[in-house]
Order: sequence, then C-alpha cells, then structure tokens
Amino acid sequence: MPAIPDRHYNAACGRLASQLGLSLASARRKVDVRAVKDGIRDTAGKVALAGLMVDEAQASGVDAGAMLTAQLGTVGSDEYFMTED
Repeated sequence: MPAIPDRHYNAACGRLASQLGLSLASARRKVDVRAVKDGIRDTAGKVALAGLMVDEAQASGVDAGAMLTAQLGTVGSDEYFMTED
C-alpha cells in the first residue's frame, strides 16, 4: 500500500500543475522523475525541487493556458476534425 503523500509536496506539485496546465498526477510524475535524476530521495528535497520547477516554468515565459486555448481553437476549426464517431 503506498504511503499517504505529504501535504506540502502535494501543494508544491499543484502549483507546478497549474503553471504548466497539467494534472496533479502528471506534475508529481515530472517532479519524481527529475528527483530520481538529481538523486533526491527525501520529501523536503522534492518539495524544494517542485518549487524550483515552478520558478523555472514562470521564468520561461510560456503561458500554458493560452497555448492550450490556441491549440483547441485550431483543432475545432480544422475541416478534417471529427466531432462524432
């Protein structure tokens, strides 16, 4: 049975998820993968890493919400896009 995740870790991953326009599970997976690459095993280190990843995402200047809106608008106007099966 998996352990109950830390509340601070979930909050940090939630901030990353909202910044990147992802689900919480996807953001946690991103943090976990990067933590393994960086050799971070403790929860406090993962919380700090998630905060660093949020800062990096903000510094990149990419607005994930605007990009997703533009992509959805493009797909909806495509004449070959199937809306029904």
